[in-house]
Amino acid sequence: MNMKLSLEQKQMLSQRMIQSVEILQMNVQELDSYLKELTLENPLVELEDNREAPQAKSDLQRKLEWLEAADEQNRVYYGRDYEEEQERDAWNLPAEEENLPQYVLSQLIPLAKDDREGRIYHYLAYSLDSRGYLEDMPQGLCEAFDLSLEEAAEYLRVFQSVEPAGVGAADLQECLLLQLRRQNREEPLAAAIIGSHLELLGKNQLPRIATLTGASLDQVEDACQLIRSLNPIPGSGFSSREHLRYILPDVTVVKFQGYFEVLLNDNAYSKVLISHYYVDMLHADPSPETQSYIGEKLKQAEWVVSCIQQRGNTLQAVARALVELQKEFFEQGPGHLQPLRLLDVAEKIGVHESTVSRAVRDKYVQCTWGIYPMNYFFTRGVASQGAQVWTPERIKDKMRELIREEDKKKPLSDQKLADLLKESEVSISRRTVAKYRMEMGVADASGRKSYR
Repeated sequence: MNMKLSLEQKQMLSQRMIQSVEILQMNVQELDSYLKELTLENPLVELEDNREAPQAKSDLQRKLEWLEAADEQNRVYYGRDYEEEQERDAWNLPAEEENLPQYVLSQLIPLAKDDREGRIYHYLAYSLDSRGYLEDMPQGLCEAFDLSLEEAAEYLRVFQSVEPAGVGAADLQECLLLQLRRQNREEPLAAAIIGSHLELLGKNQLPRIATLTGASLDQVEDACQLIRSLNPIPGSGFSSREHLRYILPDVTVVKFQGYFEVLLNDNAYSKVLISHYYVDMLHADPSPETQSYIGEKLKQAEWVVSCIQQRGNTLQAVARALVELQKEFFEQGPGHLQPLRLLDVAEKIGVHESTVSRAVRDKYVQCTWGIYPMNYFFTRGVASQGAQVWTPERIKDKMRELIREEDKKKPLSDQKLADLLKESEVSISRRTVAKYRMEMGVADASGRKSYR
């Protein structure tokens, strides 16, 4: 048997260090949720805005006995208290905003002759997708309510007659045709283009449409202008509450005369307090069970408080470095970002690059010019022929200026845009120009062309 002794180094993260990293990465909403969950499993953690009134020692002792039995029992106990409190607070919550199905049903329910028709309209309304379209209809309605195809088609016709125009369509073509008919206008050319030439319209190939329809180019352009005025997504005016996200800034930069002040938004999450009643019990009760349980929870609570303080210090240091290194942006606004790396900020505040990366993850800065993700301020420089270094943001602004001033009858190709940028000492390829143009949501030269 061959035995060998070897020496090697391994880097291992303790559970405490992992928790510290996780808290650093949290934004204000995530941190607030984390602290509320922590109160359910650690009785020593109290939140300043939700601090409970003192309880009799007998109650505390009884709770300790339950906690001693099992942490899971502790979570259940506090979970019930929390749910009851949430139910009490629910009476003070504002009513939910009206969504698309509710809006449609508010128009259809008065038309229903009986409960069955009401259920049919309810079924259709809640079968709408996020665009406001209905797929697999009227066949799906036939199967769900044992209707004939003619009956289902009539219900669908009534459903499609309400606002917003185009709701309940099966696809884009039907959606646009429904809106065209709603306007009570005779537009056979527009209807023909919607029915057969939408792909050509999307590519702005109006001469080809004119050839295929036998209409003049001016007539085709008028019809296409009408089609572009229609709404291809009737459900777009209604926010989906499942995907609604509120952004709270983690840092606010306030501009004063001659200097900037960086403020942490620490009012967005609850302040952590440590329960004095359990601490007093730790000193008063020498039993091993009490000392072990409360001692362990006390260490956890103190470490969380320390991690939150460290998170705030790191975040504030990073934000101050961003304000100093991107001073032109904070003074003059978008279009004035300078090339900046995570390493530049890390070296300035004396931490590792990975710490800066974690600190800016999912964090937002509010300033005079709006609310921006913190990673927005990190941008690479693009090679240029002159001494000036251009950022992608500045190049896009220059491209917008060139496109705005172009001859719409002969719009600039991506290669021509690259050539004009080169004259301004910005050396990028045609492929990079195309990439930036698509990120800007601007069509290519053929899509921007005007025929009159």
